Amino acid sequence: MADIRASNGIWNEIVSFFSSVRLTIVLLLSLAVTSIIGTVIPQNAAPARYFMQYGEFWFRIFSVFDFFDMYHSWWFQAMLILLAINIVVCSIERLRATWSVIFPSQVNIQPERFRKSGIAVSRTFPGTPDQVQEALMHHMGKQAHIHTASASGKSGIFWETGRKSRLGVYVVHLSVVLLLVGGLMGSMWGFDGSVTIPEGESADTIQLGTGNVRHALDFAIRCDDFQIRFYENGMPSEYRSTLTILEKGQPVLTRDILVNDPLTYKGVTIYQASYGTVPSKNKAVFEFTSRDSGMVYRLAADVGQTITLPENLGTFTLKEFVPSYRFKGHDLGETFLAVHTPPEGGAVEIAIPTQFPSFDKMRKGIVAVSVGEAQTRYATGLQVTYDPGVWVVYTGFLLMIAGCYVTFFRSHRQVYIEFHGSDGNTRVDMYGIANRNRLGMERWIERLNNRMGVK
Repeated sequence: MADIRASNGIWNEIVSFFSSVRLTIVLLLSLAVTSIIGTVIPQNAAPARYFMQYGEFWFRIFSVFDFFDMYHSWWFQAMLILLAINIVVCSIERLRATWSVIFPSQVNIQPERFRKSGIAVSRTFPGTPDQVQEALMHHMGKQAHIHTASASGKSGIFWETGRKSRLGVYVVHLSVVLLLVGGLMGSMWGFDGSVTIPEGESADTIQLGTGNVRHALDFAIRCDDFQIRFYENGMPSEYRSTLTILEKGQPVLTRDILVNDPLTYKGVTIYQASYGTVPSKNKAVFEFTSRDSGMVYRLAADVGQTITLPENLGTFTLKEFVPSYRFKGHDLGETFLAVHTPPEGGAVEIAIPTQFPSFDKMRKGIVAVSVGEAQTRYATGLQVTYDPGVWVVYTGFLLMIAGCYVTFFRSHRQVYIEFHGSDGNTRVDMYGIANRNRLGMERWIERLNNRMGVK
């Protein structure tokens, strides 16, 4: 028995904690403060930028707390989960009392409660109380729930409408929970990245944000063709990418995309974001500068081809083209990778960035290599996003609109009407109660009284 009481006590404390309004205020303030931090500190930038801006000490502190990607951090997601639980528990705790009002086992009419409400209108009609009551019920019968009542020897009728409007606030609560759940789903399982794909090539990974984090897709995207149109002033007017979705190397979908006309596949949306040109990965013209004579030789080479250099400078083999090459923490961009073999032997792997012609001179070899001319081709820049919670968020917004309408523009209205007969006339006393908008209730009961004239 003691164990059961202890368990109930712990459970009650847990429920009390999660149903606390103080917890709601603390969580909302915490979310507001942390959102300010996320605005002040740029999100998803390159780590080198943070290191240069904040220094090593603060860079490490901010990294521990995920301030650089705050909205995907575990502690931010934990606060959203706590807030969702808090709203659900609060709603359940308060719904019990509301439910008994909306769906009562029996209607309990308390005339004295209506007489003290402060909203009262009186009017005298010709006829007996029974005649007037019958006429009024004829007017009101199809509009709401009506119950005849008798208290202290006086006859009356009870009329009410809008019981379910009390649920409006709970619909708003549910909408907030759906917004939080949808946001959490996007934060935990969604992604937003970009990829640049040259014509004729495919990619199955994207770069998240501006950092170096890459995300693997469940499929590959191939750029079959890229077309661009220009205005007379040289500005682009339209660019179009022909994309093919590949599953296990097999094409499953081919479609053109434009700006504002994306492609969606398996919930992943692919937007046309930008375009550019890249060197051909198969062939380029290179400039070879002899260290001894200073002579510059221009020679073409294909990927996989080995050529013999003049002046007995050895051989040059072009290995491959890579869209990104990192050197001592820096991204040199598009780069050709090759092997230079001097006459005396000892092959050396070299990198030849297209954007830095003097890069190979730092090697201080007998020959310096740079890109003289490279065939170019278009490359499409795509934004790739996935948000599994987007429809949950949309549903939450619709429910919030409906809940706010019911909460602020509808009310639970109750009217109690008493009949007092005297000298062939009947005085009708109307009393009204509403759970909100007392002024609106006063105007409404006045109009109701004026509309129910009896002849």
